[in-house]
Amino acid sequence: MNAFLADLRLAWLLTKGSDRREWWRVGLTAFGAALATGIGLGVVALLSLDGFYAVSFGSGLFDSPSDRRNVSLALGLLLIPVLGFLGQCARIGAVHRDRRLAALRLAGAGPWQVRRIAALESGLACLAGAVVATAAVVPLLPPPATDWAGVVLVAVAVPVLGAGVSAVALRRVVADPLGRVRRVRPVRGPGRLFGTTARLLAVTAAAIALTPVFGSPVSFDLGPVTVLVLAVLISLIAIWLSGASSRQLGEGFAAGTSRPALLIAAERMREDPWSTARTHAALLLVTVVGSGFAGVRQILLADLEDMRRRGHLGTRMSYYTTGIDLTAAAILVAFALVLTALAVGTAESLATRRRGLAAQAAAGVPRAVLARALLLETALPLFPAIAVAGLGGTAISFWYGAAVSRHTDVPVPYGALLVPVGVYAACVLAAATSLPLLRRSVRPGELRYA
Repeated sequence: MNAFLADLRLAWLLTKGSDRREWWRVGLTAFGAALATGIGLGVVALLSLDGFYAVSFGSGLFDSPSDRRNVSLALGLLLIPVLGFLGQCARIGAVHRDRRLAALRLAGAGPWQVRRIAALESGLACLAGAVVATAAVVPLLPPPATDWAGVVLVAVAVPVLGAGVSAVALRRVVADPLGRVRRVRPVRGPGRLFGTTARLLAVTAAAIALTPVFGSPVSFDLGPVTVLVLAVLISLIAIWLSGASSRQLGEGFAAGTSRPALLIAAERMREDPWSTARTHAALLLVTVVGSGFAGVRQILLADLEDMRRRGHLGTRMSYYTTGIDLTAAAILVAFALVLTALAVGTAESLATRRRGLAAQAAAGVPRAVLARALLLETALPLFPAIAVAGLGGTAISFWYGAAVSRHTDVPVPYGALLVPVGVYAACVLAAATSLPLLRRSVRPGELRYA
């Protein structure tokens, strides 16, 4: 306990001593924590309502307990990209603080203690964001939805989760006593957990597909669980493809190209092919979900319009369209978060490799060539992964529509095919937002640091 309090005190002193260049990282971490707190308080408010309760907005979507549980589940899923964003902020923060981490190592701190202190720094920033969000959201909650035990639990759990995610994100960061921060890269692919999860999901998907043929004691239907299993499975396939294609493209272009920017990007991709896959994991999941939702939305709206003309709707049309619009808004929020995480991850990559970039600039490589190499490093491995994620989401929407649509001719979800195109363009633009940091990364003074 005394050791933990000492580490917490050091984390507080380091946070207070942050310079102006680091406060943007603290602000992003606090913003992510505030968003997670707001989502958590929304879930608590919805679940604290008992029985039927007439909510003044939402066209009746929040009135019944079953609808509120479904909305709470959708809100809870938004925590996945938020936690991924916090992990990206923690990793870039560790690199910016390498000189102070090295001073702790010289003072006798062990590698794990240094990582724990860095994680506690993120936890303190998360605590600030959680307090601000709680103070802003709680007065807006109606008295029946103010579950004070749940509010306190969310306000405490978000900083703890933020520190835990930061510790996981920093598990491969090692700070040496002489000011060198390096990452211990995995020698083998994505790891056992990835492979085990993919196999379990593949077996589950096969069981779902074969149930109508052979029967099963477990009843599988076309509900949210089935769609979620297929979406995560396709996402894992796209993540694996991102890492595998990064290695293959890197080796191919490095052996045959004469363009400097492409050669630099290819060598980076070949050196650490799975770094892009880790950065793009949440992005690919959102792409699958977004593509699938775009197709399902088109089919659902066609069915609802047909039912409205026939007078078979059980309630107002706005009840259904409000739920569809809220789902779209949640996906857009998740997409904005993963794009921000991609931009932060690209900036973190620049900060990590600043000595190598400075050496290349000192050797005469133009900054424009380094900028193009940075964009190619993001764009090349992301293209096949985004294509597979988009086609997989479209296939899910078409299959789901063919199974549940009341129309004999299911409309082709052309809108879903446009989602991966927009996602890919937005990802390249998000990576380009880190290019202003390139000027600072190639300064000759960075040659003194690893």
